[in-house]
Parts: sequence; structure tokens; C-alpha cells
Amino acid sequence: MGKYRMIHTDFWDDPVVIEEMTPEERYFYLYLLTNTKTTQIGIYRITKKQIAFDLGYSIDTVQMLMERFIHQHKLIRYNLETRELAIRNWGKENLHKGGKPVMDCIASELKAVKDTSLIQYVAELIPKQEIRDLFESFCAPENSLSNEDSKQTEENVPVENDLNEAKEDSLYPFTIRGEKEKEKQKENKKEKQQQKQQAFTPFIENDHNRENTPKVEDQAKNQQSSDAQEIIDFWDNNGFGYSNLNAKEQLLLWLDHSSFLQPKEMILKALEIACAMNKRRLNYVVGILKNWENESILTVNEIEDYNRQQSVRKKRSKTKAVSGGRYVPSGFTLDITAGEDE
Repeated sequence: MGKYRMIHTDFWDDPVVIEEMTPEERYFYLYLLTNTKTTQIGIYRITKKQIAFDLGYSIDTVQMLMERFIHQHKLIRYNLETRELAIRNWGKENLHKGGKPVMDCIASELKAVKDTSLIQYVAELIPKQEIRDLFESFCAPENSLSNEDSKQTEENVPVENDLNEAKEDSLYPFTIRGEKEKEKQKENKKEKQQQKQQAFTPFIENDHNRENTPKVEDQAKNQQSSDAQEIIDFWDNNGFGYSNLNAKEQLLLWLDHSSFLQPKEMILKALEIACAMNKRRLNYVVGILKNWENESILTVNEIEDYNRQQSVRKKRSKTKAVSGGRYVPSGFTLDITAGEDE
């Protein structure tokens, strides 16, 4: 019996697919929904090496795509130990019909899942109650409370809520709540350090301010990383090739190995020109940057001045009068008999 997967036409109407995904990400998402390792429950084992082989991508590219789908789009979850991948919307898109054959197939596949948190992850969006209950039954050993907890009165309801919140935090380690808690912990540590410094040196304000100011090297590194990220975002969002890591690395070398006074602005300007000319290639961008270096154009303002001068020269060359015929110098006397023997 042939094995196939159904993709609804609504896939192309999804705002996330249309507005947030690049062409490479759409291709990657379709692969995750239709590859040979997929199952009826939307949870299956697959290695990154297998994905790279099937798609023709490098392992680094596959790793980058998976991180974007996990942390940014939040459409999948992947267990590095068990090599199991779960698709968030699988139950919502595929598990609409029940029946004994379907339920038996789902039950047999759920038994093979090692990371039961992935089962709960998919079950949350299953619309059919019968199938959702089957999914949750395989999560029951982890989610159910002990016999003593089950005998508690309504006063202990907040305890159950706290358990659910703790479980959600463990399933979503990169949520806003987790980040806020980390920030609070950092702020508390800073406050304690400042209190200790004030206790030992209450009258030395200058030293205290000097300690709080970041080092010049750290500021330079942070500025360089932000410049590189801005260039990469422009490259990815304007169709230069999301998976072309080698081209990105070569382009970022111009931040440190060029004579430009404004390297980030000059690189972004060259990318804008390449987009306007519909030549989204690294060679074309590098050619623009080399021409600017040869002309000693080191800032964006100098680019505008150079273009303005070029336009003025073109206008002058067009309006310059061209005399007709051959040029005859002044003072020339025509002698017809010159050169004849008398």
C-alpha cells in the first residue's frame, strides 16, 4: 500500500508561511510534513544528517533552519537525545477522523515515542476529543498526581496550577517568562555587588562609575556583532540566498578588511544597489565595493557626491557643440601651385 501525506491548499494562505518564511524555510517545512519518516501522529525519528542528505543542504544550514522553526516560528520541537521531531500543527491539520483502524495505528505509534513531552506538545491542538484523549493517555504517568494529592480538597487547587505552569516552563525553555526571570536574577546579582562595593568604598564615586562602565573592547565587539547581524538580516530578507553561508562569510569580511570609514553603511548601500538592479549575487556586490575603493570613496556621502558629479559630466558631454567638417587652423593660406616645378 502506498504511503502519502496530504497538504491542504490553505498552506499557502497561512500568514506565517507568506510573510515570515523565506523560500528555503517553506521548502524545509514541506519536507518536514511529507518526508518518508513521517508518521500518523506527527512525531517521528530523523537525524539532521538525513535531512541534509535529502534536501542537499549542509548540516549547518539544517541546524540554522531547525533553530528558526523551534525558537522563532515555534512550529516544531526536536529532542537531541532521542532524535525525535514533533510538528506542532500536525493534529490540527491531519487528525480529524477517528475509527478503530485509525485509533489502533495511532496507539501503536504512540507506544514507540520515547519523549512523552512531544506527545503532549502535539495533543494540545488536536480538535477531535477522542484522539486527544488517546494522546493524553500516554502522557498520564507524567501529568497525573499521586493518590495523596488526589485526596486533597479545593484548597490545594493552586498547587496543581503551579505544577502545570512549571511543566509549561520546562516545555518552553525560551519563553518570555524564562527570559524575564533570568533578567531579574542578573539584576539582583548586580544590586548585591553594588551594595558590597558601596559598603567598602562609600566615598569613592569615581571608581564606582569606572567599574560600571563597559570596557572599550566589549563595546567594539558588541557593535561589530550588531553590524554583522544587520547585514545578514538584509541579505536573508531580500532574496540573496538564505542558505548561502559561504557568501555571507565573504561579505562580512569587508567589515574588518576594507578601507571604508563606514563599512556597515557601505555594504548595505551596495546591497541596496544590487537589489535595485535585480542582481542579487555576491560577485556583483563585491564589484561595487571594489570600485568604490579604487575611486577612494569611503563614506555614503561621498557616494552621493560622486554620483552627482558623474551626472553633471554626462550632461556637459551631451550639450557640448560639435563642429561639422574638418578643422582648419587659423592663418592657413591655400596655395594651389605649391610643390610644382617652375
